[in-house]
Amino acid sequence: MKKIINIAVIAHVDAGKSTLVDAMLKSAGVFHENQVVVDQVMDSDDIERERGITIYSKNCSVEYGDIKINIVDTPGHADFSSEVERIIKTVDTVILIVDSAEGPMPQTRFVLNKALENGLKPILLINKIDKQDRRVEEVIEEVYELFMDLDATDEQLEFPILYGITKKQIVQKSLDQDATNIKDLFDTIVEHTPLYPDYDNDPLQFQVSSLAYDEYVGRLGIGRITKGQVKKGQQVAVVDNDGNVKRQSISKVYVYEGLKRVETQVAYAGDIVMVAGIDDISIGNTLNNVDHIDPLPPIIIEEPTLSMNFMVNASPFAGRDGKYVTSRNIKERLEKELEVNVGLRVDDTGSADSFKVSGRGELHLSILIENMRREGYELAISKPQVITQMIDGKKHEPIETVIIEVPEAYSGTMISQISLRQGEMTDMTEDRGMVKQYWRVPTRGLIGFRGDFINSTRGEGTMVRQFFGYEPYKGAIQQRQNGSMVSTEQGVSMAYSIFNLQERGQFFIGAQTDVYEGMIVGIAARDTDMDVNPTKNKKQTAIRSSGRDEAMKLTPPIQLTLEYALEFIRDDELVEVTPLNIRLRKRFLKPHERKAAIRNVQE
Repeated sequence: MKKIINIAVIAHVDAGKSTLVDAMLKSAGVFHENQVVVDQVMDSDDIERERGITIYSKNCSVEYGDIKINIVDTPGHADFSSEVERIIKTVDTVILIVDSAEGPMPQTRFVLNKALENGLKPILLINKIDKQDRRVEEVIEEVYELFMDLDATDEQLEFPILYGITKKQIVQKSLDQDATNIKDLFDTIVEHTPLYPDYDNDPLQFQVSSLAYDEYVGRLGIGRITKGQVKKGQQVAVVDNDGNVKRQSISKVYVYEGLKRVETQVAYAGDIVMVAGIDDISIGNTLNNVDHIDPLPPIIIEEPTLSMNFMVNASPFAGRDGKYVTSRNIKERLEKELEVNVGLRVDDTGSADSFKVSGRGELHLSILIENMRREGYELAISKPQVITQMIDGKKHEPIETVIIEVPEAYSGTMISQISLRQGEMTDMTEDRGMVKQYWRVPTRGLIGFRGDFINSTRGEGTMVRQFFGYEPYKGAIQQRQNGSMVSTEQGVSMAYSIFNLQERGQFFIGAQTDVYEGMIVGIAARDTDMDVNPTKNKKQTAIRSSGRDEAMKLTPPIQLTLEYALEFIRDDELVEVTPLNIRLRKRFLKPHERKAAIRNVQE
């Protein structure tokens, strides 16, 4: 029997979660002395690094004495909540990291709640104790309040408290200590967490909690061995979520050593492993001995709440930037994504050039689009639509719990903005000039809200969203007020025309930008669409007016991010995504086609 402890690290964005994992790996000697180590080594995805978020949970391990500690880095964002739930089921304890000045943030609440529900006893780490504005005692008090709010048991409330500066690889048991390493963290994990029991000789019970894909061996099932042993070449019974059983053979078994996936002949109870050889292995499947079927309760994958159409890019600039532009390319890429992204669904639309892609929220889908464009794909995306359900003959829509924390000055603005989106406030608290509001809001009302929220709070607010459930349809929600500025020509935009048009709206483009007919080049100041010619240049004359040309001051264009673009478009508009550009366009590029489409809808 191998001594094993599995831990998850939970915290809000930027509290130091990935930095702590780095420190654990370094102190356990996972890296060679001369090895160059990237910070946040677990956030291996480019988008994760740029946004400072963890999207996919990942595994690594360290050896401390004769104990193997598997570390799982969990996503903190609500769009990946189903992933968090599954991960929590595979660990023996969680390390909750809280910033010594900020205290527990709304993002922490959801993951911590799942850990407490699963009976785990957390370890608290107050991080960044070298901050000038630290308020350690108050923060500990706030954590106790949060635990009580979440109905923690008396036993769970007796959590050990550690203090750290994870950036400097320091964790200590008391504030006035002068530690130089993170030994106290490892000691606390070992003292506080029972070793996984010796179930090596029991019949096999192994449940798949996440998936990976390998070009050479295909689909991989990842999970913890609850009981028994998993061996290379072993015949197993695979029990799916509906209770169907089929016999399969395991071709390869992998365990984690440091950051590496290492092939092994046999893995034991308690360890987190990867198995290959079962083509259609899926989340929630239990692997049992062929002669002893004893599945674990199925894992229910949450249904998608939002869909978009992914289409072949058919704009006049199609194929300029991308390597993969055909419907076959897009279809193959989406099928590959389905191998590992279980919250995703792809349906045919009746058109060979368009696929309906459904997911857990805007972030979930926009990260897939961002990955695809970085890989060289071009596509056009339609406006996100929420997925409704008919319950007892009535139309129901997805509702989200939204927790926002804003400076007091912006509280009233938030109330009016979210109320307009059919939100319903359930609670409000105030503390040290910050107001925390709890809302239930239709997912439909939150499309396009993140940008407004950041602008309205000058970037000083935090917002956390969590799927709540389905409720009866809430009625109409006010849509974008302004129309689009639509180019009537193909060519290159000119400073002269943009200068003369900018009082009639805000531009998404600057001078010397390639544009085409039907491309949306800005936001109109009025509520209807406006046709403009951004390619028009000043007529050349022999006489040059002194000073006029130099005085053409162009307002900087609005930066088009993928999220903003998806939030901005209306039903008759599309986002054109290529490896180098994000553009907005009308679905029908020519004015007469747009008029005909409106007539068809009215008839």
